[in-house]
Amino acid sequence: MSHRLQVLIPDGLDARVAKAAQRARVSKGEWVRRALEQTLDAGLSAPEPLRDLASLGAPTADIDQMLAEIEAGRR
Repeated sequence: MSHRLQVLIPDGLDARVAKAAQRARVSKGEWVRRALEQTLDAGLSAPEPLRDLASLGAPTADIDQMLAEIEAGRR
């Protein structure tokens, strides 16, 4: 049984997928299915934005404190 998955992607990414599919001589849908399979088979996961931000080691604070500091800097 197959399931339909609709994903909205920006024009630039769509163009890149179209070119990759053309090079592989498959449809865009088939190219995306293969890419998903390869990613899952390799045990890779989607990037975790919070993990990536935490790895930067940037200073953090309470949101109210940060907003107050930003506002103080505008004066």
